Amino acid sequence: MKSINLFKKVVCFGLSLSLLTACSVTSNESVIEDEKVATADSNTAGSSDAASGDYKYGKIDIPGKDGALCGAPIYIAYENGYFAEEGFDVTLISADFETRKIGLNNGSIPIVNGDFQFFPSIENGIDVKVVDGLHEGCIKFAVKPDSDIETVEDLKGKKIGVDEIGGTPHQVASLWLENAGISADPANGEVTFLPYSDGNLEFEALSSGEIDVAALWDPLGSIHEKAGDVKIIFDLGTDEYFKDRFCCFLYASTKVLEENPEEVAALLRAYRKAQEWIYENPEEAVNIIVEKNYAAIEDKDLAVELIKSYGYPSATQHADNWDETVEDNVRYFAGGLYDIGYLKTDPEEFTDTVYQKVDVGN
Repeated sequence: MKSINLFKKVVCFGLSLSLLTACSVTSNESVIEDEKVATADSNTAGSSDAASGDYKYGKIDIPGKDGALCGAPIYIAYENGYFAEEGFDVTLISADFETRKIGLNNGSIPIVNGDFQFFPSIENGIDVKVVDGLHEGCIKFAVKPDSDIETVEDLKGKKIGVDEIGGTPHQVASLWLENAGISADPANGEVTFLPYSDGNLEFEALSSGEIDVAALWDPLGSIHEKAGDVKIIFDLGTDEYFKDRFCCFLYASTKVLEENPEEVAALLRAYRKAQEWIYENPEEAVNIIVEKNYAAIEDKDLAVELIKSYGYPSATQHADNWDETVEDNVRYFAGGLYDIGYLKTDPEEFTDTVYQKVDVGN
């Protein structure tokens, strides 16, 4: 088990910061530079189905403007009116990792998507629960086509670009490295992580040699892979350790869960409606995402291929031991983080603490 590590440093910094001030909100992709139609229209899409504009749960903010294609359930729940049907007047916002943690902790943001990046934060006091699974895959690590980097073992001494320190690509890379015996702790100097708030800037940094590896969200990594601009050395959807596992969970504020559990159940119904609709209508989902500029991709065939690869569940899957699947995924990643020293709590105990089954009703 490794000593002081990157996860703990990031978590401690974030917890200290959350006690002092709110974090600034950032956007991860240039596609969102116009602040999206969703915000400009003040939720007109998705709100029109609510009777007389009367929302049971009122106005809420949900992070959903990061430009990632795999955020499809958020976009579709908004555009198809599922949030509105369940009683929410939703504003989609940009929110980095620290902002999400603060919002969940104080209840100002009721629900967010994220991977196991939250686990060490929960162990260190962020008061949230895992309440559902969202999707698989959607992150790729790219190098230049002529790079001699082929495997994780080749990353020692290299510079890796990520969207933010503490974000999902950074945490995935850290676990990948640590499982291969390479420390992700900057103090050990075995790898260097460099943050880029925009994926296109990260790709430019790769092209110029400023970084050796770019950890990219879809669709950017897949677009450049198809164009022959990069070579992919890691795919979250196919890597042996990560495949068939959730990239992202849904985390709910414990404060909201305790004060108004029906609100969380209603949110989960909206997400599940969206997941099931995407499963049945991937082409239509892509049309909405592209036309509304939620993700920067012109190749709709590629987008459909990617959407299908993210494992959005069907209604049948939701009805068939879905909660057990989510809990098993929490336990799996808790065990992985425990084995490399990123968690101190026994995985079973941690899972019992962090996972909360929510009765979503019908």
